[in-house]
Amino acid sequence: MQEALLNPAVRDALSGIRQADILVGIPSYNNARTIGRVVRAVNAGLAKYFPEQRCVIVNSDGGSTDGTPEVVLESQIQDYRTILVKHPLYPIHRITTPYHGIPGKGSAFRTIFRVAEELQVKACAVLDSDLRSITPEWVELLVSPVLSGEFDYVAPYYLRHKFDGTITNSIVHPLTRALYGKRIRQPIGGDFGFSGELASLYLQKDVWMSDVARFGIDIWMTTTAICEGFRICQAFLGAKVHDPKDPGSDLSAMMMQVVGSVFSLMETYHGYWAKIQGSEIVPLFGFEFEVGVDPIPVNVERMIAHFRQGLSDLGDIWAQLIEPENMSALVHLNTSSAEAFRFPDELWVKVIYDLAIAYHRRTISGEHIVRSMTPLYLGRVASFVTENMTASALDVESKIEGLCLCFEEHKPYLLGRW
Repeated sequence: MQEALLNPAVRDALSGIRQADILVGIPSYNNARTIGRVVRAVNAGLAKYFPEQRCVIVNSDGGSTDGTPEVVLESQIQDYRTILVKHPLYPIHRITTPYHGIPGKGSAFRTIFRVAEELQVKACAVLDSDLRSITPEWVELLVSPVLSGEFDYVAPYYLRHKFDGTITNSIVHPLTRALYGKRIRQPIGGDFGFSGELASLYLQKDVWMSDVARFGIDIWMTTTAICEGFRICQAFLGAKVHDPKDPGSDLSAMMMQVVGSVFSLMETYHGYWAKIQGSEIVPLFGFEFEVGVDPIPVNVERMIAHFRQGLSDLGDIWAQLIEPENMSALVHLNTSSAEAFRFPDELWVKVIYDLAIAYHRRTISGEHIVRSMTPLYLGRVASFVTENMTASALDVESKIEGLCLCFEEHKPYLLGRW
């Protein structure tokens, strides 16, 4: 099955390369406008920081019709003298290949893992194809901890607008930290470093026909690395600049697949997380600095309206999934005005734990459970935005830390009902 992941032309290219030390993978789908900059930054980073290593850039493309693969092959540094003291010892190879399987980022990563295994690379990195803030230093920060032999997995650490990344801040980061005991700030950041050994382990897992193959790949990679005993660190990358989005306007399937993957991984690794108490700091590499970030438009009234509509339309379903005391508290929220609307940390934590337990017990289908979460999530985000409208980024980070501690404090509630 693995052999079918690579077409004959790609296999011929790999035969010519034979072996490499570092691989950087870039998944794509119609990213011709932005991928050229990403490829040039990666090329510069590899040439500048790893001039004596054999390096390969792999573009795993999902059938782009805008010329994305052609841009990858044409993108290059015109004059290395602008960034290098000496020319790299080896040429940096570039390969673009279609991926096979379920459409999505995970299927693209699977092909990248397969190329890494074929070339027996020591260290890998994967980077989003629409990055506007990438620099050559990102490559060094994601690859060096692995190439040195000290770590197997490097998670990104970005500075983001205080209302950006709300799925991460309100669910994925605090829940993952409480479950697995590692303080990884962006477990679904999108840009990672990992060892060739870990890439081979990922390939062996039977997840490639699931939601992991769509959008669940990031949290799956992070959780698997933790629970399978690999050494983990973080790299400070500065700002991650992307097209700003209202946290309440673009949830659709991604929310379902990310949170569904988190809940599914709780099943897989229950034996690991049930024994974890508290959390520990994960090493952070890179020089931390202040950086400007794009503002995020937020429509609080619309999010509260979605919550109220959810209570009306889904109240009977929520009552099957959420403990009566917590359900009563949710109903009480509906009596608040928009200005006074507050969704307390403790209630949010218990609601998330209730839903995870319902997913585990299959009270109703897992997909229906996760889809029903969207109005609850929007209510929580609306409350968080209202409370922190004038707060500084540092104050907001302190609030998120408080939520993390609340998830940890109430973990016995989850364990007692599991």
